[in-house]
Amino acid sequence: MDTDGGDARLKAISRDLVEAIMATIVKYDVSENEFWHALNFLQQGADEYGLIVAGVGLEHFMDLYLDAKDAEAGKTGGTPRTIEGPLYVEGAPLVEGSVNLTDDPDDTNTLYMTGTITGPDGAAVSDAILHVWHANSKGFYSHFDPTGTQTPFNNRRRIKLGPDGHYSFHSKMPNGYSVPPGGATDNLMQALGRQGNRPAHVHFFVEAPGYRALTTQINFGDDPFAKDDFAFGTREGLLPIPQRQGDSVYIAFDFILQRADTAEEENFSDRARATA
Repeated sequence: MDTDGGDARLKAISRDLVEAIMATIVKYDVSENEFWHALNFLQQGADEYGLIVAGVGLEHFMDLYLDAKDAEAGKTGGTPRTIEGPLYVEGAPLVEGSVNLTDDPDDTNTLYMTGTITGPDGAAVSDAILHVWHANSKGFYSHFDPTGTQTPFNNRRRIKLGPDGHYSFHSKMPNGYSVPPGGATDNLMQALGRQGNRPAHVHFFVEAPGYRALTTQINFGDDPFAKDDFAFGTREGLLPIPQRQGDSVYIAFDFILQRADTAEEENFSDRARATA
């Protein structure tokens, strides 16, 4: 990796990663069989890498690292970021007004969620787009549903907001879920003595001209896994307690965006995402 040519930054990072793996092999006297078992796990688990990086805390660590860099640069405040997860799908319908996210029948309670999007000064953010996605009552996401019964964008919308920054939507209540039983993530969690469950939650992207793009989610604060999320998605400020009345559930949640210093900050990460 010290040869001429190539990308200098990539070579430096690759060298340090390989050296760290070599040091780990020596430190723990990793056997040849253990080494190849690990490689086999990585090969067979490729379809679940999005879950694995969440389950071992790497995706959460990236959030903490970015928070630390923000704090050092004096960029504090606003709604906390948290993990995106691997289940976003590009191209959800762009809609306006009070929105119904759910297209398919689902015999469960109805969630009503409202709030505003403001800047750091408390003024409404104009022309924001709120991306929303969540699971159904079985814990399955459209596009990824193993039963194949959901319509393509069930429980997925992009909501275009007006100048008052207000949003309102309703949908059938999501449920928490576990990683695929017997899959790579489940096997790893069991080997580590951990569980693979997530609480009920709703994912969001928030974007608006002149503001930093926000990736976040809320976990339902009364869910039994709210404080034991295998993906480390729970963060202070993102645990609203739903108000339950009969077959209706209400959550009021406001988003606060930070001002963007560059055009790049208005964009989401380059993560590969599914398309319908």
